[in-house]
Amino acid sequence: MNHASEWSNDIDTREPLDIDLFDEPIDTGELDLADRQALRRVVGLSTELEDITEVEYRRLRLERVVLVGVWTSGTAADAENSLLELKLLAETAGSEVLEGLIQRRQKPDTATYIGSGKAQELADVVSVTGADTVICDGELSPGQLRQLEDVVKVKVIDRTMLILDIFAQHAKSREGKAQVELAQLNYLLPRLRGWGGNLSRQVGGRAAGGVGIGGRGPGETKIELDRRRIRERMAKLRRQIAEMTTARETKRARRVQREVPAVAIAGYTNAGKSSLLNRLTGAGVLVEDALFATLDPTVRRAHTPDGRLFTLADTVGFVRHLPHQLVEAFRSTLEEVGDADLILHVVDGSHPDPESQLAAVRSVLSDIEGALDIPEIVVVNKADVADPVVLAQLTAREKHTVVVSARTGAGIDELMAVIERELPRFDQEVRMLVPYQRGDLISRAHAEGEVLGVEHTEDGTILHARVLPALFAELERTAKPVETV
Repeated sequence: MNHASEWSNDIDTREPLDIDLFDEPIDTGELDLADRQALRRVVGLSTELEDITEVEYRRLRLERVVLVGVWTSGTAADAENSLLELKLLAETAGSEVLEGLIQRRQKPDTATYIGSGKAQELADVVSVTGADTVICDGELSPGQLRQLEDVVKVKVIDRTMLILDIFAQHAKSREGKAQVELAQLNYLLPRLRGWGGNLSRQVGGRAAGGVGIGGRGPGETKIELDRRRIRERMAKLRRQIAEMTTARETKRARRVQREVPAVAIAGYTNAGKSSLLNRLTGAGVLVEDALFATLDPTVRRAHTPDGRLFTLADTVGFVRHLPHQLVEAFRSTLEEVGDADLILHVVDGSHPDPESQLAAVRSVLSDIEGALDIPEIVVVNKADVADPVVLAQLTAREKHTVVVSARTGAGIDELMAVIERELPRFDQEVRMLVPYQRGDLISRAHAEGEVLGVEHTEDGTILHARVLPALFAELERTAKPVETV
């Protein structure tokens, strides 16, 4: 651990400028979890306005909700699993789910998403249950949102807005907050509404009617002014994210310069990626049984059983129909996956449909340049609570599969052995006589490479190790091969 401060400046990326975070206490995630639970939304306190047309201009508050989905393809079990996932998303956002409805259609209705008859049935359910929010399992157009609200008389949001709200709650780092805000504004821009005074024209001139120099013309409506301000804010956020990306790339370049292999943990949300990172490295990051519990990427160093150093990066979780606004906004974060030498694809073995999780994650990875060409290890997590039949099916269908339990530690040794075998080797084996005055080279060999043997002689230390090219070049300049002694 003597070299922790040297490495932490390069590897930790939760904050672009954070340094020396390797020696954080192991209970950091537990403190984060306590803070999050202390700030949970209070269920049942309704603060909604009667004018439901103002929904885009108010803070999103989910309290008592009714879920509705459209079943267009697949089996009934697939539709139910999708609605169950929506329920978990809603609960993660702090709401109380009262009811769930599924409409069987060939395609969503262009007017009200679920059709006029089902919309009226939904309105009756909302009235009986006393719900104040309807969540649709899909991305609705602005017209669909407005017309469905006119029928049910309460606020209507879609799956995309729900996920964006969860991201806004859980983002902690400066980069994460900027990325979420950019995604929210990108979603909000085409859904702005104008009413009352917002339709008035902003004009110049002395007279109220806009007569005079600079006042002849239609002017700018309030909604146009809002759109212009949103575009200006989005441009500023893009510049800020670009600057943060530069800092991330600088850290990544320093790791590449040291030729340290990189492993990225990717997978479906709540599959246990952070738990696996804690188990492998003792990182102590937040762990919670909730969707999108951790968003900010965390990179830690680890060692293989034979002592080889590599970095392990925990990335944002994926979900079916992940909003494209989030994929674009988090592109700089997802680049950690594209630049990795090995991907640990974590899947929840206890999930009712783990195959769909694998497909959803690979669909997002296909949007990341070069990610599909990187070697992949499928890590089936939660083996302690999974069905053995499902585990057998997954291991039979997927190549390079390792079954583990991050909670109990089962299978972790096998996983580390597979990582050791799959990682590219940049090191070279040396056997050299190092002078005693260059003990720093021996220390570097222990910290950066794999020491196979050390023997002390009268003339110096005979070092038998595997070292990276940079250290090998330094040893060649200073040490002597043992054969020539």
